[in-house]
Amino acid sequence: KSQVTLEYENDTVKRVDAVVVSTQHDPEPVGVSEAAWQEVIKNDIIANVVKVVIPASLIDENTKFHINPTGRFVIGGPHGDTGLTGRKIIVDTYGGAAPHGGGAFSGKDPSKVDRSAAYAARHVAKNIVAAGLADKCTVQVSYAIGVARPVSIYINTHETAKHGLDDAKIQEKAEVIFDLRPAAIIKRFSLDKPQGWSYQETAAYGHFGRDIFPWEKTEKVAELKKALNIA
Repeated sequence: KSQVTLEYENDTVKRVDAVVVSTQHDPEPVGVSEAAWQEVIKNDIIANVVKVVIPASLIDENTKFHINPTGRFVIGGPHGDTGLTGRKIIVDTYGGAAPHGGGAFSGKDPSKVDRSAAYAARHVAKNIVAAGLADKCTVQVSYAIGVARPVSIYINTHETAKHGLDDAKIQEKAEVIFDLRPAAIIKRFSLDKPQGWSYQETAAYGHFGRDIFPWEKTEKVAELKKALNIA
């Protein structure tokens, strides 16, 4: 599995910000520590895969490489990763009105960002609109396995930002106000112990748009306005 985060300038790729690669591998040889073996794998993947595929002009000293960030990955394939993948991801979300990363919700526990981070992105976008900062808002968040903080956050108000704001300024403040680490999301919405709602209720009629769910609350409106000096 791989993920590449690009930085754009005027709709043109400027640089590669981060590269994530998780790859199955042989066990470490006798006499070689796990840490040393992971370092060998990391160097091999960067030299023989990443830098072969990605133009050198897009990689700089600030490009981050997350190679097998969770560590040892000897057991893989169907033997190591099977189960319910989920279905109906579009009707569960915005009915095709918004981009979707492809990860299903149902069948996954809240430690999976496919579910929890989608709820958090909804929460961020709804508060931005409720605060009157914009008429529309799309929030995109991406993660690397084993890395708590998102490797990228992208906020797009579709040219509807108000009060002289732009997307970059709104994003700057939103990143401070909303903690998008998986554990923080689980705690904020009580995803491990639902209160006043149930996962069964998300199984029909979509996961968004009903006030029974905590990610629909707009309690961050005042904080957003204060951070952006809006009365």
